[in-house]
Amino acid sequence: MLPVCNLHGMQLHLTEISRTVESGSHALLIVDQAAWHISQKLDVPCNITILPLYPRAPELNPMENLWQFLRNTWLSNRILKTYDDIVDIACRAWNQFVEQPWHIMSIGLRDWAHRF
Repeated sequence: MLPVCNLHGMQLHLTEISRTVESGSHALLIVDQAAWHISQKLDVPCNITILPLYPRAPELNPMENLWQFLRNTWLSNRILKTYDDIVDIACRAWNQFVEQPWHIMSIGLRDWAHRF
């Protein structure tokens, strides 16, 4: 959990992904076009390829649906008093979510992607 989205955070994210990619495998990371996702200043590990989505096309990004599910299920309609409360509830929500890989897959599916 990081307090801001920026180039430094993205670099940490890439490093963590790279560390978990099995030897001999390659990760394809699909990102929107936030500046920190596509910056030339990133040191992209050799076992990761970054694929930017088209701009202004959130329907192509399954992550948007995952965030919506997280907000609707665990994060909305809450009053949180401190930053630590925010981090705690966000981490708890994410950890509950990743324990449901079948749910993640169903939310991320795109029917049109399987027609061809």
